Amino acid sequence: MNGDDIERGTLGESFDSFLKDQGIHEEATATATKRVIAYQLQQIMEEQGITKTEMARRLATSRAQLDRLLDPDNETVTLATLSRAAHAVGRTIRLELA
Repeated sequence: MNGDDIERGTLGESFDSFLKDQGIHEEATATATKRVIAYQLQQIMEEQGITKTEMARRLATSRAQLDRLLDPDNETVTLATLSRAAHAVGRTIRLELA
């Protein structure tokens, strides 16, 4: 891999290939997706002035559970929970098969 890979846009392809070769592509993709969603939820909460206490109330859950939801390293959060959280801030989660 060299600087030309970056210019031609093949660096991402090489990284995907590396993850697949290591047998961790699906796990890495799932973890990255969860982290992005948690980050986006936090950003939207800040933009809308929603406190963690208010967000927990909207989700009918505890503040501790909300902290787990927003923790980018917590992989136990379900898609249904993430979808409920997105709905609580007026958004939806969009997934697609590629």
